[in-house]
Amino acid sequence: MVDPHVHLRDWNDSNKETIYHGLKVAYDCGINEVFDMPNTNPPLISREAILDRLSLANEAIMRLNKKDISYHIYAGLTKDPKQIAQVVSAYNELFPLVIGLKLFAGHSTGGMGIISDEDQQLVFNTLVKENYKGVLTIHCEKESLLDNSKFNKKDLSTQSIARAKIAEVESIKDIINLAKTSKFEGTIHVAHLSTKEGLEIIECEKAKKNTFKLSCAVTAHHALLTKLDANEKSFAKMNPPLRDEEDRLALFNALLNGGVDFIESDHAPHTIEDKIKGASGVPGFSGTLLLIKALIDNGISRSRIKDLMGRNVYKTFDLDPDGVNFNIKSVPKLKEISLLAAKEYPYDAFISLR
Repeated sequence: MVDPHVHLRDWNDSNKETIYHGLKVAYDCGINEVFDMPNTNPPLISREAILDRLSLANEAIMRLNKKDISYHIYAGLTKDPKQIAQVVSAYNELFPLVIGLKLFAGHSTGGMGIISDEDQQLVFNTLVKENYKGVLTIHCEKESLLDNSKFNKKDLSTQSIARAKIAEVESIKDIINLAKTSKFEGTIHVAHLSTKEGLEIIECEKAKKNTFKLSCAVTAHHALLTKLDANEKSFAKMNPPLRDEEDRLALFNALLNGGVDFIESDHAPHTIEDKIKGASGVPGFSGTLLLIKALIDNGISRSRIKDLMGRNVYKTFDLDPDGVNFNIKSVPKLKEISLLAAKEYPYDAFISLR
């Protein structure tokens, strides 16, 4: 199966996760292919960093001795046109090892946010100038609508107030408008969708004829948990945060009926010490298995599961969908394997479902 959104840390954050360990846990969950995000420490914003990361991943795969593991990375974007041109060139040279480009429309872990309307417009204009037609994955949260002063460390559910739904919704609107005005011809992928309204906007835009394609994905934590699950036991704080039951149910149903293109874990481990300080992100591989089981329990077809865990990912990223290695674990063992994966990390965001 494919997980197109992971943060395998390593380098200066190897105390949180390493490529080797992350790939091993994923593989034990039946996930043999991952797309790693660029907000590493240091970030993947240069050709040199990209090549270093790919070399490190290759060493990890050799140590694991699993020939069917496939590792890809995103290149990160800044507001520097020369840097954008450089990573577009790296994408053209190294695709599919470099699987796409990532834009943080609001600040999150790693501080790579490109937050002003002007800078976001510059990014789109530069991508069009460089004739980039690949996938541009967006972390959609509008910085001006975020208010971290409303977050209370003693009540993790307040993250949903500090990073309110409107921040995601308005960011999605902004990105779609920028893609239209710049005449972007690639694919806009909205990562870790967390709101019902955001889903409705995307579904509406998909029905229109645009120069660009549009896709979206949902995580297990947004499809299975609500803000009531964010507490001192689960450390279930992430960006975007957990929402209300109305949002969770809309996302879960969209996974069942086709409104969402695929599942992504947004696997993003931290140390307990960092979580106590307020770090955002949770280990996600175990949650993906719980989500697959929940979907199966609610009558999803095997074909739809294949779409969500591989085929639609390949279609979105212009890969051969027949090339997906689909190896779903035995349904009765999904919860057991999920728990084993959760025990690989110091906290479990999905503890309320155990």
